[in-house]
Amino acid sequence: MFIDMKRTLIILAAAALAAACASPEKMAKMAQNVQVSCQPAVLEVIGGSIDPVVTVTYPKDYFNPNVVLEVTPVIVYDGGEAAMKPIKYQGEKVKNNYKVVSSEGQKVTERLHFDYVEGMEKSHLELRGKVLAGKKSINLPVKKVADGANTTYMLVKRAGNLAFKKDNYQDVIVSTAEGQIKYKVNSSEVRNSELKGKSVKEFLAALDAAAANERATVKSTEIVAYASPEGAEKMNDKLSANRSQSASKAWDKVVKGHESLDPTVRSVGEDWEGFQQLVSESSIEDKELILRVLSMYSDPAVRENEIRNMSQVFTALKGEVLPELRRARLIANVEVKNYTNEELVDILKNNEKILDEEALLRVASVAKDAAQKESIYQKAIERFNSQRAMYNLAVLYLSEGKMAKAKAGLGELDAKDADVINAKGVVALREDDLQTAEACFRQAGTPEAKKNLGIVQILTGEYDAAVQTLKDVDGCCHNTVLAYILTDQLDKAKASAHCGDPKVWYLKAIISARQGKADEVSKNLERAFRNPDLKERASRDIEFAGYSF
Repeated sequence: MFIDMKRTLIILAAAALAAACASPEKMAKMAQNVQVSCQPAVLEVIGGSIDPVVTVTYPKDYFNPNVVLEVTPVIVYDGGEAAMKPIKYQGEKVKNNYKVVSSEGQKVTERLHFDYVEGMEKSHLELRGKVLAGKKSINLPVKKVADGANTTYMLVKRAGNLAFKKDNYQDVIVSTAEGQIKYKVNSSEVRNSELKGKSVKEFLAALDAAAANERATVKSTEIVAYASPEGAEKMNDKLSANRSQSASKAWDKVVKGHESLDPTVRSVGEDWEGFQQLVSESSIEDKELILRVLSMYSDPAVRENEIRNMSQVFTALKGEVLPELRRARLIANVEVKNYTNEELVDILKNNEKILDEEALLRVASVAKDAAQKESIYQKAIERFNSQRAMYNLAVLYLSEGKMAKAKAGLGELDAKDADVINAKGVVALREDDLQTAEACFRQAGTPEAKKNLGIVQILTGEYDAAVQTLKDVDGCCHNTVLAYILTDQLDKAKASAHCGDPKVWYLKAIISARQGKADEVSKNLERAFRNPDLKERASRDIEFAGYSF
């Protein structure tokens, strides 16, 4: 009996001691024994949010079985603080629906969430605890968890990439002047009537016009001779060669008194290409049948035999097509220098009506004043209903931040045009509709859209995907460097930082800071601070914690 009483007293004493150690007051006093860790160790803003994972380790005999612990995560920053809704835990004997923490000791992990507010880049995360036991409420010491927050991803250049549609204005207009010498069947003799004919006269007139035009230059001349595809191929090859020689002899007589160059001379042989063209342009009743024969057979002899078998068709060919193929072509290749950009600007001022659509698009592209560009695009729209001018005008409006005008203009254009789709994506990007923006950029698939997709991926925290998107894109230095930094590929980031603007120097300073190269940090920041806004940012950027400027 005495032994049982002694055992009972020992058990009660031990229970009382345990309860005393885990009382609300004791929990406050023993709070230093509670271990807290945070991942990442330095808070990071991703996609406009701060979402750290916090792990709290409660030691054995710390958590009172009869209490509720209320923990409030708070980010404290310059100008304010942001608190989450309290997270509640309960001891093993509490009859409620909170997460249970054992008095034997336990790790508790929570993913926290805060919306980023400007100023949080210089902040810290703390946990504020309160033990609730009945009507009693005891505050625990505040636990600082992490400093922050890293906002490096916000350095992304996010205005969006757009390309003006190009004009088809020709700086040099290439053309050919041509005359023909026709031959009788199976003959290579040049008749005087042919040399005095309309075709040769027009050729000589074109030569004279080129000589009189200070913008024009005859770059080369040619003689090309043929035979019509009738009879034996070998005989026609010889006939074609003889015609090239006779036409070459007649050349000097033809061009005498006219400025010209010595021609190159070629013999083609049977002119099946010309035959096909003339047949397709003819009114011959069975021309589709003839063209089908040409497509079915490549052997010249078989082709001719099949066509000859269509006696009525062949009769029509002999009268309408074949005589046109017994020829030698006299060709002059001419280049004409078009109006220069400076001349176009002058013409725009004095005689704009002579400018066609391509000329207007070109002069708009070289105009330095945005108001002038707008005026020129409006002229191209009014005169030619130019869809390219409408698109370029929308791009101009986007560059000026005139979103409503840009959206209205884009809405009138071909919805399937890749450039238009990309531009609509840029509008969505600027309106923070990242889901629509991404869909547009993926659909467009243009080089500009690929750059823009990388922007969205950086803004949404898909840093690895952004690297894959941007790493091989030409002319995308800044955001490619940033993507490499965000994936901690610092050597690749440094190798990609070939642009010389202040924002890239700032990124290079971040690379140097992460590599622990203090001298390079200072040198890079000195160049970056040519942009005063970057100096102000650096003063509160956790990337440069411990550095002085």
